[in-house]
Amino acid sequence: MGLKPFSVGQVNNYIGRILKTDPILGNISVIGEISNLTFHKSGYVFFSLKEDKSRLKCIISPWNVEKITCPLEEGMEIIASGYISVFERDGVYNLNVRDIETNGIGQLAVAFEKLKAKLEKEGLFAQENKKPLPSFPSNIAVVTSETGAAVRDIIKTIKNKNDYVNILVFPVLVQGPAAAREIAGAIDRINAEYSDIDIIITGRGGGSMEELWAFNEEIVARSIFASKIPVISAVGHETDFTISDFTADFRAATPTAAAEMAVPDTNEIRLALNEMRTALADNLIRNIEMKKNRLNALDPNAFARGIAEKIAYEQLNADRIIEGMEESLRHRIASLKERVEHLGTLISTADPKSILARGYSVVTDENGNIISSADDLSVGQNVMIETGRGSADARITQVEQGGCTHD
Repeated sequence: MGLKPFSVGQVNNYIGRILKTDPILGNISVIGEISNLTFHKSGYVFFSLKEDKSRLKCIISPWNVEKITCPLEEGMEIIASGYISVFERDGVYNLNVRDIETNGIGQLAVAFEKLKAKLEKEGLFAQENKKPLPSFPSNIAVVTSETGAAVRDIIKTIKNKNDYVNILVFPVLVQGPAAAREIAGAIDRINAEYSDIDIIITGRGGGSMEELWAFNEEIVARSIFASKIPVISAVGHETDFTISDFTADFRAATPTAAAEMAVPDTNEIRLALNEMRTALADNLIRNIEMKKNRLNALDPNAFARGIAEKIAYEQLNADRIIEGMEESLRHRIASLKERVEHLGTLISTADPKSILARGYSVVTDENGNIISSADDLSVGQNVMIETGRGSADARITQVEQGGCTHD
């Protein structure tokens, strides 16, 4: 009779003890290329070492992570040292890594850099070759797996943001040997047969470098570059970069971000249109009111009333001006009269007759010249004396000059 049956846990525990005591598996170094690298929030690091068709799951505990100085990246070829153990819950064996040495760059990373350099030299990444996205697309083609989360995220995001655009899904494989040819073929077909497509979105969700490799193939890059329709590349997560990202007209960090980028928000557009409509209506009402006021101003009765009021106002101004002018003239006349009277007084005072009337007389010679000095007289000379009340002829019998008398 054989041994009694063991439980699953007992079997896994037994295998674990055997592995720990094995002289080779208890301290082993394995060379391979990093794939499916994950940094867990708990501090653990999970990845697989791969070569050709074989894989080995690996785990690094938080206390060993601090000892590893080299940065880990997808596609990096490393030598991982540690021990093989069994995870009893799942019956899966892992390499518990204690230390890591770099062993150069993996084959995929080398191929990636080589193709990137080649296409960049040819100008496939040049900014001047990028096509702009249309502001208001009507039809969007999505080239991706019909069963993946990416296509669901893209459709949901677009429909939530824009209820006008049409979405056409072109299902393709997104990983595996045939994936690159299907992706490139779909892009070529859309350009050849669907002239009404405005934007092409191609991509997939995240994954390891080899899982995303279809989007690093040259055939896909050249189809994207040759596309007359703008292409948005949306492959993996924000930290993932593929050749398709560099070749496409726009690169989105995720499929959801590509959907956000592709279409405008119709709700925002409607809100803006409503605001514009309200502003136009207000402006129209103001213009109508202004035109109405102008029409009222052209009413004959209103015009006549306005003219009458204008005439009355101007008449009042004219009366005030006339009154002011009359008052100014009165003052001017009075001032001139006063000045004339003053000048008359001065003239009367200077009139020779008036002077003569006060007892003065004027002496002239035979020729009528006024004698103003005794020096102008001579004895025996005939002169005329004019007074205020008459005149008389006289003969000079004696002249006094300078205090001397001449007979």
